[in-house]
Amino acid sequence: MKLDLVPLGCAAIVAGTTVVLAASASAEPLHILIVHADQHRIDCLGAYGNKEIKTPHIDSLAADGVRFNNSFCAFPVCTPSRYSLLSGLPVHEHQGWDNHCTLAPGTPTFASVLRQAGYATKAVGKMHFAPTYLDVGFAEMELAEQDGPGRWDDDYHRYLRQFGLVDANDLEDQRSEYRRAARQIYWDSFGALPSNLQEKDYSTTWIADRAMETLQKWTPEQPALLMVGFIKPHHPFDPPEPWAHRYDPEKISLLPGWTPRMFPYDVRGYFTNADLTEAAVRRCMALYYASISEIDEQVGRMLALLKSKGLYQNTLIIYTSDHGEYLGFHHQLLKSGQMYDPLAKVPLIVKLPGNRKAGSVTDKLVSNIDVGPTVLKIAGCKLPPEMKGLDLTDPAAARDIVFCETADTVMARTQTRKLLYDTRNPARSLFFDVQHDPLEMTNAYAEPAFKKDVAALIEAIQTWRPNKPGRAFLDENAPQIRQPNVPANTQAHRQEMIDYYARKMKESSAFGSGVR
Repeated sequence: MKLDLVPLGCAAIVAGTTVVLAASASAEPLHILIVHADQHRIDCLGAYGNKEIKTPHIDSLAADGVRFNNSFCAFPVCTPSRYSLLSGLPVHEHQGWDNHCTLAPGTPTFASVLRQAGYATKAVGKMHFAPTYLDVGFAEMELAEQDGPGRWDDDYHRYLRQFGLVDANDLEDQRSEYRRAARQIYWDSFGALPSNLQEKDYSTTWIADRAMETLQKWTPEQPALLMVGFIKPHHPFDPPEPWAHRYDPEKISLLPGWTPRMFPYDVRGYFTNADLTEAAVRRCMALYYASISEIDEQVGRMLALLKSKGLYQNTLIIYTSDHGEYLGFHHQLLKSGQMYDPLAKVPLIVKLPGNRKAGSVTDKLVSNIDVGPTVLKIAGCKLPPEMKGLDLTDPAAARDIVFCETADTVMARTQTRKLLYDTRNPARSLFFDVQHDPLEMTNAYAEPAFKKDVAALIEAIQTWRPNKPGRAFLDENAPQIRQPNVPANTQAHRQEMIDYYARKMKESSAFGSGVR
């Protein structure tokens, strides 16, 4: 599918060389807004055919843009996938194998190229870096993190502390010291409970408010990049009131792929998947849908502001996620198992400047490593040679196989075939004829009829990833941005934050006092 884009002009410093591309004489500076959700299953949007979830604003974005039906993440876990999106590299090349790792300093990202080209670059919300304010090209960052040390460093948790609040549901779900002592209702509901926080203090609102403040400062003259990272709909499924009662669990249709029993080659999961019931899945779905609808309302605020400022037409807007969610698929919840499509697929909606190709839909195989090259191409910037992703504006750019990986398993997927290759124990690999078995119910890895298909995909995997994965790269002292809101790298502040939240959790044993 040809996207017919005209570069708008960009001066970039790549590998020490200044490269200036000619701009159209009438071109205005381009603005770029990337909205990045966490754990958003691709079919949980109206634009992707879900008739029960209410997402009018993201749907309108799709109506003005291009919807990619076969968009996959590079790795089905937060941080590795985010580094791939930023760098245009698969995980085995950037070496960020887990949720506490560092993108190696000097790795080009679309943010760093745009900043060097004169863009005002900013990130708000969840980024999931180590160290927390790692310099990956954003000149400014206002963060709202969830797990790991970032919770003790970020702006959002300092905000909660300022007003005597605690995000009790999230601590109970995300921090092992609290999860070990979690309430029985947490386990019984699989973490699907209304937030103890009011909507105005909830992370989705806080992140959107910071984004709105930034967009309000955008001007036609200054090109700008804003990446907005929402924590949700990542678990726990804990939207605030009134969102928590937006959907009736009894009236929700189970998503395709629910099975009454676990498959023998599936895993225990973050919760005990074997204990999952249909009623529990419906409750999780209701709150998961609510979190997405809550994000959708905030996206609507951003789009309305851009339109009121006259910037919407000339803004490249992307909506995507770092990975998907089982939500009952094969009797599983959350992630951390096989790379079935509901986990590996992510929504990708690209609203082009001038609303070109509005309402287009494509089934081409794409990866989130393609986001960076596409952004830079549309901005008129020369791509760093290190980037391996495709420029989705290039009609000749296409792939026959899309890959997703973990340290132990590699997914190789074509339009009709899918191999989940266990690199340590190939006999445990899975193969699906997704043309006739789209819900991945029958493992045909050992079937003679597919022997050639399996062999071809194994060969493709070994060519794509010829070496064994190394250790995750981590540098706690890697360069961070220099801004007044960034805590000192001495980490002396962390114990103070840890003690505050421990005290607030002890005070609110029923998790009901975190309201101001």
